[in-house]
Amino acid sequence: MAAHVAERKAQLEVNILVRDPQVCLSINERHHNCKYFPDYQLPENVIATTDAKAALMGADFCFHAVPVQFSSAFLEEIAAFVDPGLPFISLSKGLELNTLRMMSQIIPKALKNPRQPFIVLSGPSFALELMKKLPTAMVVASKDKKMADAVQQLLASRNMRISTSSDVTGVEIAGALKNVLAIAAGIVDGLNLGNNSMAALVAQGCSEIRWLATKMGAKSTTLTSLSGSGDIMLTCFVNLSRNRTVGVRLGSGESLDDILSSMNQVAEGVSTAGAVITLAQKYKVKMPVLTAVARIIDKELTPTKAVYELMALPQVEEV
Repeated sequence: MAAHVAERKAQLEVNILVRDPQVCLSINERHHNCKYFPDYQLPENVIATTDAKAALMGADFCFHAVPVQFSSAFLEEIAAFVDPGLPFISLSKGLELNTLRMMSQIIPKALKNPRQPFIVLSGPSFALELMKKLPTAMVVASKDKKMADAVQQLLASRNMRISTSSDVTGVEIAGALKNVLAIAAGIVDGLNLGNNSMAALVAQGCSEIRWLATKMGAKSTTLTSLSGSGDIMLTCFVNLSRNRTVGVRLGSGESLDDILSSMNQVAEGVSTAGAVITLAQKYKVKMPVLTAVARIIDKELTPTKAVYELMALPQVEEV
């Protein structure tokens, strides 16, 4: 996103806050991130720093891309440097374990500012394809229409279409739960169960996400748009998906610990799955596919047994 914004407006200074001094040096001296996408040159107006105060000084917008489970602690550390009127654009997808909070709840609480402007950016968008400047469409959602319009103007370009929405809950819940569904889709692939079962599983998962999201106040139309169906299709069916990859490896018989220790990026669906069972109980929604993923991750169920359990569910009328 830093590269996209910087390229879109060459006169902007885009500060990127990083943890690793080597990555910082690599971006500033060679305009390459030596850790992620090292083959792609970054625009010269992307400037890296390890200093949060320097990164946030005079900022017009802040893109928040810290994984959900680490966001609260990170934001509490930098809260003193955040202007109370600085709009936060969240790229992080998931639900905080134990609290079940979405990013729209995490950010204002961690910054101790209930009025911190918040926008969520979501939709089918692999980072690699953005770096290649391939055509992409995404959604910005905010309860403040002017803010959503401003972010739309900031991001829209020849290769990036941006739609706006007021349904923050729908966009966030779809973005969080599609990662759990992608693990399920990967498991089906890892078990070599074929295309029929893949289609049936993803269709059932989409229904479960819709049932829960609408109970939580989302609009059903959001769940069939870019941030819902669009993102679900991409994450469930394409091999670049980290969450799908976790599922494929689980289905192939690898242990979760081995899978996670071999990855250099976070698969948000693993943590979010733990929140699914609690949410299903809280909102009294039956979610057999998504709760099965949580039980597999908790080692209560093997992938093969989960499939037999799902197939043995009572025959029902389609809703």
